Amino acid sequence: MAAHEHSHRSPGFRLSFRSNRTGSALAVSAGTEAHTVQARALASLRILTGFVFLWAFLDKTFGLGYATASGKGWIDGGSPTKGFLSSVAAGPMRSTFHAWAGDTWADWLFMLGLLGIGVAVMAGVALRPAAVAGTAMMALMWMAEWPPARHLANGSPSMSTNPFADYHLIYAVALIAVAAVGAGTTWGLGRWWAGLPVVRDHAWLR
Repeated sequence: MAAHEHSHRSPGFRLSFRSNRTGSALAVSAGTEAHTVQARALASLRILTGFVFLWAFLDKTFGLGYATASGKGWIDGGSPTKGFLSSVAAGPMRSTFHAWAGDTWADWLFMLGLLGIGVAVMAGVALRPAAVAGTAMMALMWMAEWPPARHLANGSPSMSTNPFADYHLIYAVALIAVAAVGAGTTWGLGRWWAGLPVVRDHAWLR
């Protein structure tokens, strides 16, 4: 009788063990799939954000006919900063931006920033330096547009749609986010970059 009870209980024990193991495997599989989806979503955000910067560089350099008219690109002698900075009409740095407009140093710094940030973010390398540089650039552009202003210097409505959160802020947060989570390893060269000796020795370069 004792032997019969033992054989009767044993299959139940094995069934319970098998069920737990299957449940654990399903949980691991679901977790892995969720992680993959998140990684791809962040990689998509990284690539699109990088393309915003890279495209701005290309359009301003070659005058592709979008924000920069054909024949007025940087290679044609146009200034990437003069039009935008000279038209600043609100904010505490209005006169400063006017003084910077069209200066050679401002043109080169702005264009190299667009190129460097765009290439680095799209490739998934040097995301931390790119996030710092991009956030600084977006902060300056935010101040140039000065969303808090309801009226421009001439008294006309500023047409600002939000006193704080505009697209410059969104780009800055996107740069910080992809750098914080190391989003360069998916669809990017982040893993290779992190393995370089100089990057291993200086984590801020990741």
